[in-house]
Amino acid sequence: MKKYFSLLAIAFLFISCEEDVVLNSPSVQGRLENTFWRAIDSDAVLQPNGGLVITAKARLQTMTLRIPSRNVGTYVLGQNQSRVATFVFDYDDSELFYSTGVTTEEEYQGDGEIKITEFDAENGTVSGSFRFNAVNMANNPLGGEILNFNQGVFYKVPVTGIEED
Repeated sequence: MKKYFSLLAIAFLFISCEEDVVLNSPSVQGRLENTFWRAIDSDAVLQPNGGLVITAKARLQTMTLRIPSRNVGTYVLGQNQSRVATFVFDYDDSELFYSTGVTTEEEYQGDGEIKITEFDAENGTVSGSFRFNAVNMANNPLGGEILNFNQGVFYKVPVTGIEED
């Protein structure tokens, strides 16, 4: 009887083991103010001038990463308007807008970087990483002065508007 019980227990162990593999491709995610953040929708658009704009959306939040090229490399933020990260919180009556861009006084602000590690023109995807500190552009009291996003990753985000060589 002990043999049957042991055999039944082992059989149950093998039957109950299963793999729930969930693929997260495409994906944009990272740490927003030390809290895990993941987009529910993302895309990238290749601009006519060769620039690339990656947009990622979560509930009531939109993040945009803008760089002047689709080429693999590192793009430093907070130095000009062609390399910008923005993050927007949409509330019922107001909006929180953070950016690494230029103020109305033409002063550069914020910092960070966007790294393109792969641009796959054949499959129409882009992958890389990012981090940034963006400034509350309207000094909205609903949010802090600086928004920190780090350990950001975008993986196989679909690209539209790819120019054929």
